[in-house]
Amino acid sequence: MIDLHKNLKSLGQSAENNQVDYDVSLNSNREDTAKWLERFPSPQSVAEMNPNGVTLKLNIRTTEFTSLCPMTGQPDFAEIVIDYCPDKWCVESKALKLYFLAFRNRRDFHESCIVAICNDLVELLDPLSIKVEGRFTPRGGIPFWPTCEYKKQV
Repeated sequence: MIDLHKNLKSLGQSAENNQVDYDVSLNSNREDTAKWLERFPSPQSVAEMNPNGVTLKLNIRTTEFTSLCPMTGQPDFAEIVIDYCPDKWCVESKALKLYFLAFRNRRDFHESCIVAICNDLVELLDPLSIKVEGRFTPRGGIPFWPTCEYKKQV
């Protein structure tokens, strides 16, 4: 059996990973947030696991995303929807959850959060395609649902 997950840190395989400090500063930047992301080999890219060459598509949703308005410091809440077709890598789900938690003290506009998430995942995964949508709770009666898309140039 092929073990795709043997080198992941977020799954708590070592004693030092049993407690995780989620706190980042109120002025956290992209590097502070992106450090939480991890990846593992995509089963579609392993010949023994994918003898027929099927295409894997993933849909990831979380309703627990929060960030801070850069102007008021008030929390913004969103459902984040990620649809992607991996190439050689998949994002590890617990690491992704920790990554999203790191946004809770980050001051960014809705659009900036979604652009950062999409760019961080493109850099980590080099996917065939990815779409990231932020379905933010309306502020002032106006809903913002920014979306970013990336398609690998072949």
